[in-house]
Amino acid sequence: MLAEREPRVPTLAQIKRVLQTMPAETEIELRNRAIIAFTLITGARDSAIASMQLKHVDLIEKCVRQDAREVRTKFSKTFITYFFPVWDGAVKILEEWVSFLREEKLWGNDDPLFPATRIEQGADCQFGVTGLDRTHWSSTSPIRGIFREAFLRAGLPYFNPHSFRNTLVRLGQDLCKTRRKHSKHGVRTSDMKRF
Repeated sequence: MLAEREPRVPTLAQIKRVLQTMPAETEIELRNRAIIAFTLITGARDSAIASMQLKHVDLIEKCVRQDAREVRTKFSKTFITYFFPVWDGAVKILEEWVSFLREEKLWGNDDPLFPATRIEQGADCQFGVTGLDRTHWSSTSPIRGIFREAFLRAGLPYFNPHSFRNTLVRLGQDLCKTRRKHSKHGVRTSDMKRF
């Protein structure tokens, strides 16, 4: 019989450290920090994150409406994900990001929640980052790159976006000792195992 290896899972303390050490001056840095915060509180898959629009996030109800007609969800299923109550700091980062897009950039509901990076040729004929593009990423590679760079900056080993789902499951198992116990958001341990 082969022994199963435990997947490497970041702790909540490690993820907090990453978010606290990430720079947040430029719009690219704000976006990158918000992606990691969003992944922590939603457990969303990177393909869904790459295709999410502003209208899918409800900051009042603290949820994400993953509409399979517009969001690349697993098995093309539509569902609502309520924010996991793991750290208010992550929610605040997301709120600031959404506010930045809506109030400073004047973006609307159909614009990307996490837009691609705009790269343009400068006066020196070199291509460089010039800000946010009003389009979605065509793949999830840039998101994984953001995670890799953020963990490296914090002096921690790299954890991919999907590993955050396992972090949430472990936190849920610690908090919800029975299958019937509900949090204030109605999340059951059995629901968390669906990830």
